Amino acid sequence: MADAGHPGEAGHRGEAARPVVLVHGFASSFEHNWHRSGWVDILADVGRPVVGTDLLGHGTAPRPTDPGAYADVPARVLEALPGAGPIDAVGFSAGARVLLRLAVDHPERFAHLALLGLGDNAFVSEDHEPLAVALASGEPTDDVGVTLFQRLAARAGNDGAALAAFLRHGPPVINADELDAVSAPVLVVVGEHDRSVPATDRLAAALPDVRVVVVPGVDHVGITSDVRAIDAVVRFLDGA
Repeated sequence: MADAGHPGEAGHRGEAARPVVLVHGFASSFEHNWHRSGWVDILADVGRPVVGTDLLGHGTAPRPTDPGAYADVPARVLEALPGAGPIDAVGFSAGARVLLRLAVDHPERFAHLALLGLGDNAFVSEDHEPLAVALASGEPTDDVGVTLFQRLAARAGNDGAALAAFLRHGPPVINADELDAVSAPVLVVVGEHDRSVPATDRLAAALPDVRVVVVPGVDHVGITSDVRAIDAVVRFLDGA
């Protein structure tokens, strides 16, 4: 686990010193997704201690190459949650799926939940085999989307074989009728041009307390580094 803790300051705009757990997207890492894009420093500036965890197969986490090892990816994130009380959490893409799964199964652990780059695709199990093959082989491809993930994995220092195993087990899929269990307010933030998020209507309708923000002119990859998205999440965590 990569832990980037900062001392909370009583009297900041949100609740004093409530930890914020940041969970990165597929093929990235805590360092690449959150630290380099400024989230850790921004949250520290408003007095929030930050806890970062790397998904299994990513970053500093173990990197098994057997798909069966990824049967319970959310369990590693659950173990990283600090204390026993409610925390705030922000997840991007695959990390958002994992946090939503945990919010269904352990609603008492979440005070606020921000989901970036996740919409109605949370309810869909997709075929990732072509991407898994490309990541495992490392061979060049004419598919621009696949090439982007290959480059992202390389920049984040990840292993293609481990990422392929992660994909072959598949990220957790949520059933819409399960979301009644989520007790925390939820913020859904997506980019206007995010092709991996076809819509947010079903997700928003299934969550008891939800707000949706669509950031103009932004795609899937750009949402975590967009200042408007960051501002929306910080305000949400502060109850604004």
